Amino acid sequence: MSKSLIIYFSRADENYSVGYIDKGNTEHVAEFVQELTGAEMFKVEPAVPYAADYKTCIEEAKKRVGNAPIREKLTDISAYDTIFVMSPIYWGTYAPEIETALEGLDFTGKHVRVVSTHEGSGLASMPSDVKKMCKGADVDMKGLAIVGSQAKNSKQKVAEWL
Repeated sequence: MSKSLIIYFSRADENYSVGYIDKGNTEHVAEFVQELTGAEMFKVEPAVPYAADYKTCIEEAKKRVGNAPIREKLTDISAYDTIFVMSPIYWGTYAPEIETALEGLDFTGKHVRVVSTHEGSGLASMPSDVKKMCKGADVDMKGLAIVGSQAKNSKQKVAEWL
C-alpha cells in the first residue's frame, strides 16, 4: 500500500486580498488533501516567524530567498511513494522555506504532486522549480492551483483533482 506525505508551507496573519486569517490558505488545502488521501503532514515553519502584517512579511521574505532557515527539517522520505509539495506563490514560485525543506532529500522514484494557493498567479513556475529540486522524481507538471480567498471552500476542487 502506498504512503503519501504532504510537505507544506502556510502563513496565517494578514494575507494578500484575504485580510487577517487565523489559519493560512495553504494549510486549509493541505488538510483537505490529508483528509481525502490519509497522507501524513509536515508543516514547514520558518526558524524566525514572519511579521503579522503583509507588507513587512513580504520584505522579510524577499531577504530569505536562497537562505530561509526552518525550525525542523525532514531527513528521510523513503517511506513515502507520493509527496505533495504545497505553498503559496511568492514572486512566481513557492515560498523560500519550501526550497530549504526540499534540499538534500532523495526523491528518486517518488511521485510528486504540486499545489499552490495564489491570488492570480496560478501555479506560476512552481512545478518546474519543484522538478529542479526533486531530482529523480516523477513530478506532475499540471498541479493544482487554488485561489487563496477560496481555499476554505476548495474541498470539492481538491477531491476532483485527486
